[in-house]
Amino acid sequence: MPSRIALLALLLLISTSLLAQDRKYIVASPQSNLPFSNGVLVGDTLYIAGHLGLDPKSGKPPSDAEEEARLVMDAVKKTVEDGGMTMADIVMIQVHCPDLSLYDTFNKVYRTYFKDVFPARAFLGSGKLLRDARFEVLGIAVKRK
Repeated sequence: MPSRIALLALLLLISTSLLAQDRKYIVASPQSNLPFSNGVLVGDTLYIAGHLGLDPKSGKPPSDAEEEARLVMDAVKKTVEDGGMTMADIVMIQVHCPDLSLYDTFNKVYRTYFKDVFPARAFLGSGKLLRDARFEVLGIAVKRK
């Protein structure tokens, strides 16, 4: 009987420590007053919120789709780096795009952000995106040990 109690106590301790993992909220600009974080780091896993490729001066997508793809990937990269990781730590990406004819345009830019291997990815056709963006990118990164 004492071994069952000890095992139960150990399982309770492990589950409690997993639930109580520290969280780090990555917010690009607290002044923006937006109701979300750019990323949330839980343990070794970073959940990357949807990012748009907006011109920082105008707050709108640039006229050139390649430039927008660069801006959105730069935003993802910044969030990953703010979480203490690199692009090599990304394990999954989702790209939402209302115009699937931009698949090759996006890929031309996207491939420059990774060295040897690429994360798992979905390129999804979507309805209209916020601010008339062409791309919204979100994902998950896991710190390599």
